Amino acid sequence: MDAFGIIFMNSHSMGTVKSDKLIHGKALIFWDPNKPGKKLDGIDTDQITPSDDCVSESLETLDKGWKEGAFRYLMPDFRKRVASGETFIIAGDRFGIGSSREMSPAGLKAIADEVGVDLVIVCGINMGEIFRKNSLNLGLQICQSPEAVSDAAEGDEFEFNLETRQLKNLTRNKTYTPFPLTPKEEEIRGSNGVFAIGRQEFSQRKLKEQVIEFPAPDLARKMTTTEQIVWAHRVDKTKSVIPGETIPVYGDLFPASDGTSPFAIYTYLQITEGETPPKKCAVVNDHFVFTGKQTHDKQTKISQDFALKYGIKPPYYAEKGSGIFHFYLPEQGLILPGGFYAGGDSHSRAYGAYGAVGIGVGSTTIGFGWSLGYIYFTPQKERKVIFTGKLNPWVTGKDVVLALLEKWGKAQSGGMTVEFKDQNSQLPMSYRNTICNMMAEGEALNGIFHQDKITTEWFQKKGIQMVYPPLAPGEEAYYERTEELNLSFIQPMISKPYSPSNSFLAEEVAKEKIRFTKAYIGSCTNGGYEDLFQAAVLFYEAKKLGISKVASGIDFIVFPGSGRIKEQIEIPDPRLDGNSIAEVFRAVGGKIRNSWCGPCFGQGEDALKPGEVAITSFNRNWQNRMGKGGLGYLASPMVVASSALAGYMAPPTELKISWSPLFL
Repeated sequence: MDAFGIIFMNSHSMGTVKSDKLIHGKALIFWDPNKPGKKLDGIDTDQITPSDDCVSESLETLDKGWKEGAFRYLMPDFRKRVASGETFIIAGDRFGIGSSREMSPAGLKAIADEVGVDLVIVCGINMGEIFRKNSLNLGLQICQSPEAVSDAAEGDEFEFNLETRQLKNLTRNKTYTPFPLTPKEEEIRGSNGVFAIGRQEFSQRKLKEQVIEFPAPDLARKMTTTEQIVWAHRVDKTKSVIPGETIPVYGDLFPASDGTSPFAIYTYLQITEGETPPKKCAVVNDHFVFTGKQTHDKQTKISQDFALKYGIKPPYYAEKGSGIFHFYLPEQGLILPGGFYAGGDSHSRAYGAYGAVGIGVGSTTIGFGWSLGYIYFTPQKERKVIFTGKLNPWVTGKDVVLALLEKWGKAQSGGMTVEFKDQNSQLPMSYRNTICNMMAEGEALNGIFHQDKITTEWFQKKGIQMVYPPLAPGEEAYYERTEELNLSFIQPMISKPYSPSNSFLAEEVAKEKIRFTKAYIGSCTNGGYEDLFQAAVLFYEAKKLGISKVASGIDFIVFPGSGRIKEQIEIPDPRLDGNSIAEVFRAVGGKIRNSWCGPCFGQGEDALKPGEVAITSFNRNWQNRMGKGGLGYLASPMVVASSALAGYMAPPTELKISWSPLFL
């Protein structure tokens, strides 16, 4: 047994096996530097574990970097403070939002384990759902109690009852009851986490064929699209799909990246001991693959060896350069309408664009799924967003989602499932992909467009066969909230640091003449052929006005969504008078990189350096996200392109470019 296994399987802090059932410690408070006396809200997983520290060189040393990097920039002395007894982490609302990186809770727990103490996270409302699930899987204690957070002060002593989950502030003589867990979550928490549950269920498994049965019309008419898909994928056909109740659900695929797969592999081996081949497994190498670092190559080799051992071949195993997770899988026909997909990446929500349920999960959930073919899933309440009106010139899916996030404000989606209705059937798949992808930033469980003619035509054009019946929300489906977003009122947007919801009209931002040195187009959010084509058309139209190069001092770089797209943009397009997209980009001074995540999460030669400013078509502009000390702004590919030409952040109208039907 390696050291990591001992930490996570035998630690005294796992589960409820303690003589006194109580955890004691002092408060470790994250204060908001801009609001004295207020606890810090919105601590995302990038701040908990920076991407540079998410790397593991072997299965034996998985958590080394995770421990060393915990709160590296936000609280450099975190590890020392935990060792001194400050073991109750106190933070504001929306703690742990963001990526699926299970390195964050695993690193925090490992820091406590190495000095023989127990860690308890106390936060307010809307805790990041993936982080919450990951913590339960690992036996890391979590408490959501806004009252406890509000009352806490430096030096306060706390007590947590492992049996009842009751929290006490001993200094202030106050007792709190945290938000409850579901019965299954309590079972996982009380069973030393997901490893023990997985081994137990694996040993009791019955060899039977996975059955996917969609509800009959009389039942479907009362269900949303997400509910119908989850209902069809239930393992136990006697279970109902009820918000807040955890049930086992079959997955059509459990994909992981080179970054999240090592821990998933570890989990799979702990549960099955490699007894059976992994089920519904896919690995896409897209995160740490073009950095040139030996440590990153060692991490990638973990997945390579795993795939070789179990015969996982393309398209289920994708070598570096094949593509970014969320473009590669749909174009390979591995994401289908009506399917249920739990991916080891938060932007797996993108699969909702294709009429599927796509959720982001942590590595232990992926490893559990590879072991058993199903995972435990907790449906949430649903809200419906109806897109009405007519799209304005220059407005894309990126502008739509930035406007929506700005409208939602601090609360964002509230952790709900979001169902989108394209009332006038005007949002192409590339726009839908962007919108659903960024439901990760909207803090939704998932976002989904039901299958319609746009969906069907996309799959038919690519020759991909759909295996499930077309689904649409029932006439009597219930939504906790229904809202309308009139596209007629949306204009091009630019999101300023440090949140995608911090969005403004691009025309207003243009008045500020914000300068930058990096203009990046691509990523899993806007790296499709259609996204890149729109930017190419803008450059093509600008040339007619005598604007033929990006402004001096600006690096314009393109990251195609997949290797196939990278090849396609080299093919002449008749709409560009026989030029290829790539030729247009190079003509204005652009460079085309391999297909990978790269600077979107602060990796590689194009990651931002301290003081550098970039405008990108990426999905996150959190602090240090694109590189320590860099500032990231978000916009559509067309706004990034027009900004690159102007030399400051501005929409196409700033350059007096006329709207062309080609932009559609």
